[in-house]
Amino acid sequence: MKNNKHITQISNVLVIGCGGAGLRAAIEVKIAGLQVSVLGKRIKTDAHTVLAAGGINAALGNVDPEDTWEHHFADTYLEGYEIGEALQIEIMAKESPQLVKEIDSWGANFEKLENGSLDQRFFGAHTYRRTCYSGDYTGLSILKTLIKKAEYLEIPIYDTQYVTELLIKDDICFGAMSFNINTAERTIHLADAVILCTGGHTKIWKKSSSRKKENTGDGFYLSLKAGCELKDMEMVQFHPSGMLFPEEIAGTLVTEAVRGEGGKLINNKGERFMVKYDSKRMELSTRDKVAIANYTEITEGRGTPNGGVYLDISHMSKELIMKKIPSIYRQFLNAQMLDISKEPMEVAPTAHYSMGGIAVTPQEHSTSIQGLYAAGEVAGGLHGANRLGGNSLAEILIFGKKAGIASVNYSKRLKAQMRSDMSVRNAHENINKFLNKGTELAKPLQHQLSNIMWKYCGVIKDKKLLEIGLEKVKEIKRIIKNVDVRIDYQSCDDLVQIFDLESSVITAQATILSALIREESRGSHQRSDHPDLNSSEKCNYYVKLNKQTNDLEISRKNISALNANHIKIINKAKKVDNFTGKLLE
Repeated sequence: MKNNKHITQISNVLVIGCGGAGLRAAIEVKIAGLQVSVLGKRIKTDAHTVLAAGGINAALGNVDPEDTWEHHFADTYLEGYEIGEALQIEIMAKESPQLVKEIDSWGANFEKLENGSLDQRFFGAHTYRRTCYSGDYTGLSILKTLIKKAEYLEIPIYDTQYVTELLIKDDICFGAMSFNINTAERTIHLADAVILCTGGHTKIWKKSSSRKKENTGDGFYLSLKAGCELKDMEMVQFHPSGMLFPEEIAGTLVTEAVRGEGGKLINNKGERFMVKYDSKRMELSTRDKVAIANYTEITEGRGTPNGGVYLDISHMSKELIMKKIPSIYRQFLNAQMLDISKEPMEVAPTAHYSMGGIAVTPQEHSTSIQGLYAAGEVAGGLHGANRLGGNSLAEILIFGKKAGIASVNYSKRLKAQMRSDMSVRNAHENINKFLNKGTELAKPLQHQLSNIMWKYCGVIKDKKLLEIGLEKVKEIKRIIKNVDVRIDYQSCDDLVQIFDLESSVITAQATILSALIREESRGSHQRSDHPDLNSSEKCNYYVKLNKQTNDLEISRKNISALNANHIKIINKAKKVDNFTGKLLE
């Protein structure tokens, strides 16, 4: 039913997203003495953070004393193919030890060494062991700890709210519109500042480590409509190891911790094939290289009966498996009745992480819209063209906190807050426009979109595939207005699905356009028609929404300049002479 009725809630800071980044931001706001509200779609105990299983990075040097923040910086910057935001990476590398110790002291209960310090395991492409962990459920441990802290601080978390619009006047954000996913009741949330912590868009691929009703790109679309830019949208990480069956859970993540603890990748000929792709690092190579290796083995006919490769950990004792990766052990038993201590797993690449996202400042994670901040997977800049495992959990704590601090400072500086009845009316109309009887349903279109993205914008791409995919995405975009959306006393799921679909289509378009314009292969972005790294493409591509045409526009910007210390650190990691610039023997 079309209407303009709503209730109103007011706070100093509104946080959209109740995962790790959102909760860490909210905690910082509350500690500063300001009012904060948190909105989430999922039940707060089951936010996407729980799927980050393997660990969290911090250069503590507890296992490998040689490790330093400089090594962590160099690994992240170089393995991101040198298009990440260097200052943002430096902040993460420097501050992760403090934040990791803090969350452990709050109750995350990371694995300890005999001397009481935090244990650290290897993760792919890290020079040293720097990944702290709670078994293979680190994200869950962190989320539970943050929820407990938020409850202690009496932070209100509304976890049945779908945000449809950010409220903007004169490029200033003053709140958001949401509806209750069970009752369709609308709420206007007025706030001095808003922090987006809504995750990525990887669910728009057929094979994805994300679950239903999450990671459909809604945060990206909210920011585009508000006037923000997205960067590096072509950089989508395909994790090397997702489950293959049963069908309803295809793509479910098999954590990198399996390889970190000694798991071996084997093809149908019994070959440990990573020797062909990275003979030095083998299974602990970067995620992009391992994913490409798995994809190549499968497509060239050396895959398993179910279309994957084997991941074998059975050479380890069952006791050690149960200690180090207990959730994965149970996951395969429950889904396939497979005992991984006796038999190998079958895995294949799966869409896993949006490395691009909203363009933000490194220090505060502020956007181009005044009063609007972003943190976590929805924010771009940190990972460049390849994300190192374990950096995402560090990211949510560090930049969730920084966005929280920045929003507090912004709120305290305000003498008066902008309001706009027109923005509120437009937010209502944005919902009302979908409430009609139509000839299409959202769910089949979402399914169609996920197949398009997997087929035409998957692990390996080329111009022809991308152009076909773009036209197919635009066709879905054209018929969204014909989708049947009805609300009754039993359900308003139609409304959720149409907003998910709209966000998915726009972010799919942004991804394909960015992938088309980057004519090279860099990290996770692989073009078979441009197979080499191109030095002239060492840049970032930005996407913006033209509000007059309602279409997307792409621009190119040079990467941020490195300072003298960054250059020194990188040259040392590359073993480059700081004076001549030549590689050392």
